[in-house]
Amino acid sequence: MEPTSRTEPLIMGGSFPRADGAVHPHHPRSYEIGDPAEASEVRALQPPHREDGADEFECMCWEDSGRVVVTPEWIRLLDPLSPDGIPARHRARWAAAAPEGLRAYAEALAAGEEEPDLPRGVPLGVVFSWLGAVRKEPRDAAWLLAERGPWRLLAGAATGELAWAVRETDRAGLEGAVRFFASEEFTTRHPKRRRVADTARDLLLRHARSHRPKDLPVLERRLLRAPEDRVRRS
Repeated sequence: MEPTSRTEPLIMGGSFPRADGAVHPHHPRSYEIGDPAEASEVRALQPPHREDGADEFECMCWEDSGRVVVTPEWIRLLDPLSPDGIPARHRARWAAAAPEGLRAYAEALAAGEEEPDLPRGVPLGVVFSWLGAVRKEPRDAAWLLAERGPWRLLAGAATGELAWAVRETDRAGLEGAVRFFASEEFTTRHPKRRRVADTARDLLLRHARSHRPKDLPVLERRLLRAPEDRVRRS
């Protein structure tokens, strides 16, 4: 097997052992370390072989995965709950990049809260943009958090408010909106809660046709037309 290039990201995965059994609720099953400096930190601490009597665990870290020695330095660097570890750094960067008004909410999720208080006064169009800014690649240790955070804010909103936000959002927001409206979170709603006015529906279909063609059949089938092109705002 050819050795993994040191310029390629590390694919981290598998379970991480903790004596107390604690976990971070938003830590993904696998993630990438793409920053060269962080990848070098991990490689520098990679134990070359198993030492008798040392704690060990199965690691799916990269191509030549296997049993590795668990050392305090390894734990500090890769434990999702370590405050100065790589997963915490990824979550902190994600939270710092959150739109104004959503930052405190993002920081609470990054800190490990499962259901922090919902932010108030933030337009749903901004939330669509926040979701749309999530890139599928690379997927660092905050990628699951980056999906759950916006999703939770959108899932509880009324369809009329979501449709209005489609009109007000930007291109990144349309990306997020298409992802949301094509998701099970939206399509499992009662039919009456899937009726979208023509203006918002056309915006979603047009963006999907140009940028997310795989989502187009789902949207065409499940975005039901509203009886009139007007959204009532409370």
